[in-house]
Amino acid sequence: MKEINNTQYFKVQKENEMAVKDIIGSVFTAMTEKGYNPVNQIIGYIMSGDPTYITNHKGARSLIMKVERDEILEELLTDYINHNLV
Repeated sequence: MKEINNTQYFKVQKENEMAVKDIIGSVFTAMTEKGYNPVNQIIGYIMSGDPTYITNHKGARSLIMKVERDEILEELLTDYINHNLV
């Protein structure tokens, strides 16, 4: 019989979270496969917040909506600076 005075612990397993870099890569691939210009489409999404700029192909729209637009900008700018200015 369990001790009534002890506290039970319950732990919820988190989904495997993808890094922003990986999400951008997956979205880029899906957009390219569907024949879209991924740079233009991703910029449209970042500027407007309208997820319809991103294809549903391979779940790209759902993926990109898992991160905030400012996180996407931060990742892109950080990568640009690290590869071009440092």
